Amino acid sequence: MLATATLALSAQEKEKEMKTGWSFGVLPTATYSVDNGFQAGAFGDVYYYGDGSTYPDPLHKISWEASYFTHSHRMRMYLAYDSKYLIPNMRVNASVTYVNDPLYSFWGFNGPASVQDYDLWFNRNTGAGNHLNYYGMSRDMLRILANVQGQIVPHLNWAAGVNFWRWTLGDMKDNGVKDGDSKQYYRNDITLFNKYIDMGAITPDEKNGGLALEMNAGLVYDTRDMEAAPNRGIWAEAYLNGNVLQHPYLKACAYFRHYISIPIHIPAGEPVFAYRLAWQQTIAGETPFYMIQNVPLLVQRNMISEGFGSSNTIRGLRENRILSEGFAWVNTELRVKLVNFKLLNQYFYIAVNPFFDAGVITKGYRSDKLQGIITDENLVKFDYSAYKTYLQDPKKAKDLERFNSVHNADYQGVIYDSSRLGNIVYSGGIGLKIAMNQNFIVSAEYAHCFYSPTVADPWIGIGINYQF
Repeated sequence: MLATATLALSAQEKEKEMKTGWSFGVLPTATYSVDNGFQAGAFGDVYYYGDGSTYPDPLHKISWEASYFTHSHRMRMYLAYDSKYLIPNMRVNASVTYVNDPLYSFWGFNGPASVQDYDLWFNRNTGAGNHLNYYGMSRDMLRILANVQGQIVPHLNWAAGVNFWRWTLGDMKDNGVKDGDSKQYYRNDITLFNKYIDMGAITPDEKNGGLALEMNAGLVYDTRDMEAAPNRGIWAEAYLNGNVLQHPYLKACAYFRHYISIPIHIPAGEPVFAYRLAWQQTIAGETPFYMIQNVPLLVQRNMISEGFGSSNTIRGLRENRILSEGFAWVNTELRVKLVNFKLLNQYFYIAVNPFFDAGVITKGYRSDKLQGIITDENLVKFDYSAYKTYLQDPKKAKDLERFNSVHNADYQGVIYDSSRLGNIVYSGGIGLKIAMNQNFIVSAEYAHCFYSPTVADPWIGIGINYQF
């Protein structure tokens, strides 16, 4: 199919490129992630360009997704609208998101300080009656948001918005897996979620979830030549984000993104060096447990903006691996277009983006409840013998090696080591992008975390858009 495309459009043809009317991008969500397994469903974008005078920016953009994940049994639905032209001189961004996570992973607070054990995650191979998912819990989330921006002077906007959240939390909702005439179920009595409740790190009035109504206000500076994949310019934001329901708090957020075109002639387009410097921190009150993973953003580029880890912040870590009241991070990547072509009256390009990410906690979360080295006696007593027998299969030699390195008398049962709280986490990798009409961008990325206590190999992220 791609062989029939017209490759390498001439400079004269590029000057004439223009999209008018409606444009649709629809893809099946046949993807895989280490956190959630295979994804089934569909996602896409709908663009309206009108007479084409605003191209490559659309007059109106509608994004949607409906999908299900086989490993975590996550179900999510999303509908969003974005336009700079609905209201003159203002930008409107609104969305509705619903996510159901019956087997959501909770890794503990303060990232590096929370000890991670692969063999306690989604493990049904530890012997009869001992099917353990130590990092399992459930959550149900509904989010409705609306943000607006208006111009103060060219390139400088004021911004404000409101976000409503409803959370329901609890133990895992495990449907079990068939094992002969019976089913295997995870044990709900031994989980990190319940250990934190017993310790008081998760309070009684938040363990079942709650409501949040966040208000945000700030400034946006934007000189990008386009939004989906800028070639040059700066995109910076600084604002306050506060909750007024149940557990009041106030966060300060600052993001600086810079896109630098490198003057190296490549027929498909000049390479772009892009980097992001980011920081967010609670400056008043305390964030409730059910909101601690949220990453406030004025303009949503992905369906879910949460977690330090996975595709939104530090790639190569498990989803929401680092939970803290303050975190600073940097993302850097080189974006290189390899080829562009026209197919079925649509304009495409293929690009790669090697990248490097790093981050550090600037303010711990409930450190007073988590001091020194904490152990869970249930893990010390836990019988791993059946699982170790299972790993004797020669095909699982690497898993057995990892098991032997982790499960020793000094380590087994440790869930928190405060001496590692301030450690820097860093990762690197490479991505592949396929873009249609410069706006609908399919992304696939592979990353490796070089800080071993939080590693998530193999980390693969597949979705839409560049990360920033």
